[in-house]
Amino acid sequence: MADNAPEHDRTASLMTPAKLAQASRAKAAASPSAWLDRMAADAGHLHVQRLAELAEVLQTHARARRHGNVLEGMEQLRQALPQLQFDQLQARGWWARTTGKGKSAGAQFATAFEPLEPVAASLALQVEGLAKSAQAEAAATDRALVEFEVEYRALDKVVDQGARWLQDMQSQLKARQAAATDAAGQQQIRDDAARCEILMARLKLLRDAVGHAQQSHQQALATATRRHAVLRQVQACKLKEWRASLSALSLAVAEGGAAPESQVESALAAQAALEAGLAEAAAGLQELHAQEQALADGLEVLKRGLGAAA
Repeated sequence: MADNAPEHDRTASLMTPAKLAQASRAKAAASPSAWLDRMAADAGHLHVQRLAELAEVLQTHARARRHGNVLEGMEQLRQALPQLQFDQLQARGWWARTTGKGKSAGAQFATAFEPLEPVAASLALQVEGLAKSAQAEAAATDRALVEFEVEYRALDKVVDQGARWLQDMQSQLKARQAAATDAAGQQQIRDDAARCEILMARLKLLRDAVGHAQQSHQQALATATRRHAVLRQVQACKLKEWRASLSALSLAVAEGGAAPESQVESALAAQAALEAGLAEAAAGLQELHAQEQALADGLEVLKRGLGAAA
């Protein structure tokens, strides 16, 4: 069956938002001079405008991501971990049993662990909140990045088209200049040459904007990849395992009971894994913060370039 839908309906889904808006304008005049008038004035204007809007969105996302609460919770727990003294729990022999040092050490250990559990529980909630917010932000950022790429590639095509027109017009001007004999013809050539100069300057601005946009897009993609990796580091810092192991040990020794040596060693291993996990995750968050800031700074440079080309 033949497709009777209008041509613009069949192609609308392939057009960028800026291009769709551009399509609603009156068609440009077909003559090269009239086309140059429009191109010199606002070549790629709608793409530039939309790129500036998307750059603002991406910059807002980058600046809004702060991990201070999680970092503070990690540091608070990390500094408190040395308060747990495992060596006394490992006391063995008749003297420890006779003097009751084993029971005293167990009670001291449980008392030392008691204030750490709320700190760990709070950190666990902060990590969970970070994961949820990151997931929601990632969806919005990914949508903006897709459209951002579409727009700067469309603008690149405008630059290529304008460069071809400019080259053609400059070739025509040379031929016309050699053939022109009257003052009116010479004036028209000068007017068209001035249009070419204006268009040449605008195309340079647009070409620079495309280059900065491509760089920002690559930087944003790299930052998004880094963000996912750091989030995995944060979630894998062994906090859950530490809480389970230490809670069980604390409960076993709180009433003066003697925990099996294997349980003490397991808790020691959980503590060492948590310390390493916290250090790695905190370093990752700090590096990510620096990368987010660099992205925001790069987008600011892009916005200034787009403003000059607006």
